[in-house]
Amino acid sequence: MDNVWIGAVGSTLLVSLLSFSGILLLAMKAKMLKKVVFILVSFAVGALFGNTFFMLIPESFEQIDNPQLIGLLIVLGLIIMFVLEKFIHWHHCHNVSHNHEVSPLGYISLITDSLHNFTDGVLIAAAWMASPGVGIATTLAVIVHEIPQEISDFGVLLHAGFSRKKALFLNFIAACAAILGAVFTLMLGSLTENIVPYILPFAAGGFIYLAGSDLIPELHRESSVRKSLIQLAAIVTGIVLMFFISLNHSHQHAEGDDHTTEQHDHDHDH
Repeated sequence: MDNVWIGAVGSTLLVSLLSFSGILLLAMKAKMLKKVVFILVSFAVGALFGNTFFMLIPESFEQIDNPQLIGLLIVLGLIIMFVLEKFIHWHHCHNVSHNHEVSPLGYISLITDSLHNFTDGVLIAAAWMASPGVGIATTLAVIVHEIPQEISDFGVLLHAGFSRKKALFLNFIAACAAILGAVFTLMLGSLTENIVPYILPFAAGGFIYLAGSDLIPELHRESSVRKSLIQLAAIVTGIVLMFFISLNHSHQHAEGDDHTTEQHDHDHDH
């Protein structure tokens, strides 16, 4: 059991450290960074939609038999993110004296990203509980999709008005939700298997809201044909990347199931 804890917590710590991928952008000069951020925000739209429609929702249908319930949880995710953003806007109105305003989309991004990372932590820990092989395979699958996700999340926080250092720090804090998810899963054991499926569609709703309601309107502020085409290319790149990662993710998941089945058969023989 100790090895499971070391493997699961160690894996989620590694995944959390990937939030510092954004440090690659810190060396850029302000003018260059401004040019890159609008591309990253466009990429984030594609990555969020791709992650939602190729990974979170299909995974939800695999684990929940009731399609109406999945739809309800997705809509619930959308509505709760709407209410949270309204609350942040109201709170914002009472603090208008600040010279350096941070857009509410920054906070919404942190909330949805934390929820997503928490879910990743739950899935990684559950995989390690199945076997070290499944744990390692799942961790690798998460790492592959987290690197572009973390860089784009960092870009969104910069775009929302956070300073570079604060954006990097807050992105790391949000990433650490994966560790909490792993510890939560390991402590509750098999009970969490009943909870995870319902987190996935809820997180999907949050991502749809963030990408569709907050990020896409930001992109429409740019009317230049050239920049609009760059935005479109970045969105499509994010979607295509997540599509191919989802193929790999499904493959890893299937391998994990086969491995678990083989292990079960082996134990049964003994």
